[in-house]
Amino acid sequence: MIYLDNSATTKPYKEVLDSFLKVSEDFFGNPSSLHKIGGQAEKLLQQARSQVAKLLDVKASEILFTSGGTESNNLAVKGAAMANRERGKHIITSSIEHASIQNAMVQLESLGFEVTYVNPDANGFVSAEAIKNELRDDTILVSVIHVNNEVGTIQPIKEIGAVLKNYPKAFFHVDHVQGVGKVPLDFYKAGIHLCTISGHKFHGLKGTGALFVKEGVRLSPLFSGGNQEWKQRSGTENVAGMVAMSKALRMTIEQRKEKLNQMTAAMERLRDGISQIKEITIHTPQQKNAPHILNFSVRGLKAETFVHALEEKNIYVSTTSACSSKKKAASKTLLAMGVPVDEAESAIRISLTYSNTIEEADKTIKAVAEAVKHLSEVVKK
Repeated sequence: MIYLDNSATTKPYKEVLDSFLKVSEDFFGNPSSLHKIGGQAEKLLQQARSQVAKLLDVKASEILFTSGGTESNNLAVKGAAMANRERGKHIITSSIEHASIQNAMVQLESLGFEVTYVNPDANGFVSAEAIKNELRDDTILVSVIHVNNEVGTIQPIKEIGAVLKNYPKAFFHVDHVQGVGKVPLDFYKAGIHLCTISGHKFHGLKGTGALFVKEGVRLSPLFSGGNQEWKQRSGTENVAGMVAMSKALRMTIEQRKEKLNQMTAAMERLRDGISQIKEITIHTPQQKNAPHILNFSVRGLKAETFVHALEEKNIYVSTTSACSSKKKAASKTLLAMGVPVDEAESAIRISLTYSNTIEEADKTIKAVAEAVKHLSEVVKK
């Protein structure tokens, strides 16, 4: 099997699964309980928090554990908007955000907030200047994805943060789900107030995530309950999941040091080989792009048909983002980039991780070429 859908989810490391099972079996107590078993769970939870904070180079008190990227994104944008609405009701985001941001913004609009959607250029790049042009005195939040989950464009987070320093009312949220472990980001230097990560994107478990909340930032909670996570996220903490996530993050950052060149070489081979196929148009830019995502269209073919054709060869890729792929609609990101509808409807995403190799890339190029040839002949008949 050649698995090339790592932006949708990654296979958990064996060590991560082992740690989850160990904690679940031996340290199953509720971390809010006063007895020794609860105290052991609480200690492990705080150790996991400290490790995640250290790996992200922030304070442990700024890491809030959640169930994943969608919850973290919702808590960040809705929590910041609702807690600070007396300062203003204007929000800025881009038109190429993940669905969890897009739909949260729609909900905020229904609650009386005004949202400005900034379009990208033809490469999927949202400039700091474009953000600056939309800032107002009543802007209270700017939310921009770090690495676009469909085409892999890296947004100028540090430059946007620098612009926002002149707008002290505006909080800066960054969706770092596709970047964490692959594209480094200094939260403090970039002027970020809120930042989202999700465990299953870096070989942790589904249902685990975190939100960086800079010291002093006020949020309105999404959940009411027992006031866990500094009263920001009620619900009994998933201790085993967070221990596993902290291990996955550490291992992924280590993998980056050891195998980034391998993954980059595999991606370069893929891009070069696939670009030679005349029916294919590549949408991922050559510059300012993440090392693990490649998006392309296959002219005249349906994306889902092509995905299944590769699946028959035991190669797994995707269409748009996993959260939207079953809708069979054209990619909103590609449409915002000015890609024609027919091309946007035939888009395929390949996404790598550090274990992918050049040998897998060569097999994939061959399989893609064969699938294009076969399916194109079928369409002509």
